[in-house]
Amino acid sequence: MKLVGISGAIIGSKTALVVNKVLEEVKKQYPDVETELLDMKNYDVQFCDGRDPSAYTGDTKKVIDAVTSSDFCLIGTPIYQASMSGVLKNLFDLIPVTALQQKVVGFVATGGTYQHYLVIENQLKPIAGFFRSYVAPGYVYVHDDHFNEYKEITDPNVLERIERLAHELVFMQKRLKGSE
Repeated sequence: MKLVGISGAIIGSKTALVVNKVLEEVKKQYPDVETELLDMKNYDVQFCDGRDPSAYTGDTKKVIDAVTSSDFCLIGTPIYQASMSGVLKNLFDLIPVTALQQKVVGFVATGGTYQHYLVIENQLKPIAGFFRSYVAPGYVYVHDDHFNEYKEITDPNVLERIERLAHELVFMQKRLKGSE
């Protein structure tokens, strides 16, 4: 069972830190789950131009294949201008419509205002619905104030939500796939 965590950012490190923190919590609670961090800043991904996803090559193909071959996904984005990152939107445009079908997905987001958590509710969850994914009920939004000067998450409520999201992802995946 493989969980792919996607950090939909090419600048900064906070989104990748939060995604990785959830992946670490999954490994801590469920050592049998394989995890992979797909940090988009490490890939030179082409813009979607409408061609069949199988026609892409290089890093774009690697990213599409990583998402498609995952058993379930954790998707993270910074919030810019009250929306997900362009990098993440491009990834959604690149992957086949079946890439997330009947897969459990969870969401994390980072941002600079407290209202931006609504992007998860108003943009990311509907996209998961389009892909026919099963969405974990909880999600994690991390404001700049939740990090200390060393870019460590210090807010106990956020850390608790990270633990809960890690559990929900694996719990749902195991239940939906008929394993305990």
